[in-house]
Amino acid sequence: MAASSATTVDAGGRDLRVSNPDRVIFPKTRRSGAVTKLDVVNYYLAVGDGILRALERRPTTLERWPKGVHPGIVVSTREKGGGDAFYQKRIPRGAPDYVETARIKFPSGRHADEICPTEVAVVGWAAQMGTITFHPWPVRSDDVDHPDELRIDLDPQPGTDFADAVGVAAEARVLLDELGYVGFPKTSGGRGVHIYVRIERRWTFTDVRHAAIAFGRELERRLPGQVTTKWWKEERGERIFIDYNQNARDRTIASAYSVRPKPGAPVSAPVTWDELPEVAPEDFTVATMPARFSEVGDRHAAIDDAAHSLQPLLDVYERDEAGDMPYPPDYPKMPGEPKRVQPSRDRDRKRN
Repeated sequence: MAASSATTVDAGGRDLRVSNPDRVIFPKTRRSGAVTKLDVVNYYLAVGDGILRALERRPTTLERWPKGVHPGIVVSTREKGGGDAFYQKRIPRGAPDYVETARIKFPSGRHADEICPTEVAVVGWAAQMGTITFHPWPVRSDDVDHPDELRIDLDPQPGTDFADAVGVAAEARVLLDELGYVGFPKTSGGRGVHIYVRIERRWTFTDVRHAAIAFGRELERRLPGQVTTKWWKEERGERIFIDYNQNARDRTIASAYSVRPKPGAPVSAPVTWDELPEVAPEDFTVATMPARFSEVGDRHAAIDDAAHSLQPLLDVYERDEAGDMPYPPDYPKMPGEPKRVQPSRDRDRKRN
């Protein structure tokens, strides 16, 4: 097709125009064929019920790679803009009239109107705009200050891998059962594991973050030498980091079914607890997930069936004499937060 060509697909009953459908977004690898823009759009439509369950009525940041995921592509960051790939927190100009928004407030006090998917056509439109990954907030549009989701991010550090994260997830499952929580695991699309727990919408972002700290510290006690909650990388060692700050306001995790910008077009895949030890992240891609979804459906289909109380974890947090942990560096100083200084540069730190 010529560069200016376009095609139209059915997106949940809406006609969705896809420009440059043959543009290669993911180059061919030894294990996978090239993935085009149309392939990405069709992937999201094929897993429509699943991706919408993950995004519906949630303010969502778009991770856009309009030129594709190729070597040399520069990604814009908070510190440095101007890249070819970027995170879009405000609704793009020219969005269709069926794209709704929700207003969210950042820790700085500024605000933005983010897209808030209500139907699969919104997901398809975002993919046609070059969106690879969807980063939803853990809130719904009717109450953007009270999360409905606790997110447990098991992040392998150098020297550890997916198998180590799976081992920690097994103990996390035991802890969830003891708390009376139902957790829903997924691959991150990389080396990590994410676990989601639906919660009652009674608590603030600060409360949910404190609950994540309490959960992480309990795992740290149960699995010494395997788990860490240390914020500073120089202190983490070869352990699985429980990234509690993913529960802070304006911090998000790639949604279930999101494509990740890595060779081969892997996706973040919902799995059952019994499946988790048997799978590998590379099993789930844009090419393979539609058939799995057609066969087994959404492994997170029951995620909205029950919402849990955070109080048991908040009680653990209050009993812990260690108190709060550092926030990310771009946050204003938060109440109760300890000194935010890298340990090796802290002149007041006690030395052993």
